[in-house]
Amino acid sequence: MSLPPPKHTALFDEHVRLGGRMVDFGGWSLPVQYAGGGVLAEHLAVRNSVGLFDVSHMGEVTIDGRDSESFLNYLLTNQVGKVGVGQAQYSAMCQDDGGIVDDLVYYRRSPTRFLVVVNASNTDKDFAWMQSIAKREHTRFPDLTITNDSAAYSQIAIQGRNSAAVLAQLTSAPLATLKNYSFLEATLLGSIPAILARTGYTGEDGFELYLPWDAAPAVWRALLEHGSGFEIKPCGLGARDTLRLEMKYALYGHELSENTHPLEAGLGWVTKLDKPDFVGKAALVAKKAAGITRTLVGIRLTGRGIPRADYALFDSTGSRQIGAFTSGTQSPSLGLPIGIGYVSTEYSTVGTQLTVDIRGQKIPAEIVPTPFYKRPY
Repeated sequence: MSLPPPKHTALFDEHVRLGGRMVDFGGWSLPVQYAGGGVLAEHLAVRNSVGLFDVSHMGEVTIDGRDSESFLNYLLTNQVGKVGVGQAQYSAMCQDDGGIVDDLVYYRRSPTRFLVVVNASNTDKDFAWMQSIAKREHTRFPDLTITNDSAAYSQIAIQGRNSAAVLAQLTSAPLATLKNYSFLEATLLGSIPAILARTGYTGEDGFELYLPWDAAPAVWRALLEHGSGFEIKPCGLGARDTLRLEMKYALYGHELSENTHPLEAGLGWVTKLDKPDFVGKAALVAKKAAGITRTLVGIRLTGRGIPRADYALFDSTGSRQIGAFTSGTQSPSLGLPIGIGYVSTEYSTVGTQLTVDIRGQKIPAEIVPTPFYKRPY
């Protein structure tokens, strides 16, 4: 049985025009890199100045109604009530057994209206899960609507220390007032309505722009034009992955899945076990009481080689397997082979010596502090 052809974002023609090497990513045709430099140049453009990403494949769900806050606070692990209008928050969404349905960011647009942004490949699954919990708990949250608005939005991420200087040329919105994880609703190019959020997935200063689907090409071209003086580069999936990995940002399908839970995945900081209740809380309380058996850590190879997902990790003698990589790369910023992986908790202390199996050879490695990269401004 053949798979359906990948979907196109509104920026597909722009990517092709710029020499994007298109790949199927979660059912979407997206650029992995562009002609004229590749992943390394794109990664360093974001770290040193500014880069541009098409992330229109991400899913957007609107949750509205008088019970929207209390419903989200039950659905998600974080404290939704602490998020004011114009603010955003990162959270996990769990199954009843504590397994991670998805990690996501939500934006509070009004006292009763939230925009929830989920991972692209999980959009349909997440929407169905939200609806099922709303139906199950209807008597608790009767005034609630949940709408999959993904088809209405394009999303562009502009990331890097010069992102505000570039974006300011397209809007009169007071970008300087925006703190991290806050947003404004304003216009771009004089008439295009947009949510301008100071959020991102690179570890740099930057913005994620939510705008009408068809408006994306005009905004994309304007950002490239006004960013030319800052040597802005369009960036693909390859750079997006190396940038997030240097920050130890988890990626669903690699570090996170329905078979992992937030406490072992390093997401205890967004898992508020002191909340009265949320989906998966009882299971997570029990897991914590029983003891966390594996932990997500940052690892640096001290021998020759580049780690990749699923490479087995062993103790320092190479005789006992204690985990595996979930992601790995040669860090463009640091020039070092780095990765993320799960190890038995007893081996998770910074400084612990390990070995990694690379094509039958045991290469020395060690657990190191994360993030691997810290921005200098």
